[in-house]
Amino acid sequence: MTSSNNDQPLIFERSRSGRVGASLPVADVPARSLDQIIPQELLRTAAADLPEVSEGETVRHYTALSQRNYSVDTGFYPLGSCTMKYNPKVNEKIAQLPGFAKIHPLQPDESVQGALAIMHEMQTYLAEIAGMDACTLQPVAGAHGELTGIKLIRAFHESRGEKRTQVIIPDSAHGTNPATVSMNGMEVVEIPSAADGGVDLEALRKAAGPKTAAFMLTNPNTLGLFDPQIQEIAAIVHAAGGLLYYDGANANAILGITRPGDMGFDVVHFNLHKTFSTPHGGGGPGSGPVGVKKPLIPFLPVPIVQCKDDVYSLSYDHPLSIGKVHSFYGNFAIYLRAYAYIRTMGPDGLKQVSKDAVLAANYVLKELAADYKVPFNRYCMHECVFDGLREAAPGIRTLDVAKRILDYGCHPPTIYFPLIIHEALMVEPTETESKETIDRFIAMMRKIAKEAVEQPELLTSAPHNTVVKRLDEVLAARKPDLRWKKNV
Repeated sequence: MTSSNNDQPLIFERSRSGRVGASLPVADVPARSLDQIIPQELLRTAAADLPEVSEGETVRHYTALSQRNYSVDTGFYPLGSCTMKYNPKVNEKIAQLPGFAKIHPLQPDESVQGALAIMHEMQTYLAEIAGMDACTLQPVAGAHGELTGIKLIRAFHESRGEKRTQVIIPDSAHGTNPATVSMNGMEVVEIPSAADGGVDLEALRKAAGPKTAAFMLTNPNTLGLFDPQIQEIAAIVHAAGGLLYYDGANANAILGITRPGDMGFDVVHFNLHKTFSTPHGGGGPGSGPVGVKKPLIPFLPVPIVQCKDDVYSLSYDHPLSIGKVHSFYGNFAIYLRAYAYIRTMGPDGLKQVSKDAVLAANYVLKELAADYKVPFNRYCMHECVFDGLREAAPGIRTLDVAKRILDYGCHPPTIYFPLIIHEALMVEPTETESKETIDRFIAMMRKIAKEAVEQPELLTSAPHNTVVKRLDEVLAARKPDLRWKKNV
């Protein structure tokens, strides 16, 4: 008899002295003592306290754990700001082709012409989609792309003999934005949002000045709203001598419809693990390529993939470059998947992606507006933000709603972000979900809103059907218990 998935002991608790996971034949070559191979000071004096489990038990244990996972392959994942869209399996097949999967980054250029060709084409595609003049694939996450972008902006200003130390950020920004600025040794200047959720132009004018290096913004912004003042915003920043940085987290709303470069942005990062469908989170590593306008090209990380007479090569001869930002050339297998996605979709397909994503989010916004507060009376873009329940339900917060969602077998949306919305609940359906799936989500959210009024204890004590019940959020954050300790 096997234990249920809800009653899964730790691997250490399965351990029985003397059990092994594999049996190997006796070595037929002379044995060397460990101290002949490894320095004495690096050798253990006692055996590691590892579990002793058979192969079958090990497989069953980790298979059962994997069945607890929630992912885009198992259900709807409406995590706002994260664009958790389905990852097409054909892209996985492409990335597994031996000619891609078995090459090594230290191979001579002439032996990996196909890989270099794809890197060169990918740079070109992303630059075109973003309205930029060039692109680097090295950054391996969105935040890493931000770090690279601000390093480029800083290098640009310093090359002109200008000491610009301030970066303006709206109060609705992603948390990585101010972190990026600080890591670059620069000063964050926060400005408030206007009543309509867009940039407060007067606050921007007051903040912009001779110390301004850049303004970091995403459009649509983190409230899921497109700012129609973007060209005026760009003019204000550029008039002050600063550059405009585009956080590409929300690019899934604008593919083929508009481009950051056309809005006036000078630098942009993409999240391939969001916009271009590659796995992320627990599903795989990220990728955050950065595109730039022509004046910033000399500062791009090296090496740069070049093509001359149909021969591809890696070029390091760029004296103004900020240098490498990652070992080798970025997460090749990830932007290979994104490359396959872009080639599969084509220009019209990418445009349809955004149209469908925007339609889905506005459908959710309209259908739930009777039960959840809508902070801005505007059409949204690819995601919609609510400000808690509309009907008074004493003691019920957005956290309670999110916990109750778990009981219905769905992953909760993003909550309490953006921070300027007190009881924020951010929903991003993406374009890959069917209307039937979205309708089930809407029906669930309506039912929870009704429960909040009629049976509030269902929410305040939720979740009820999960392996682990509600945690103490504060204790879990400040004193997480992540280590197994053997009972002595």
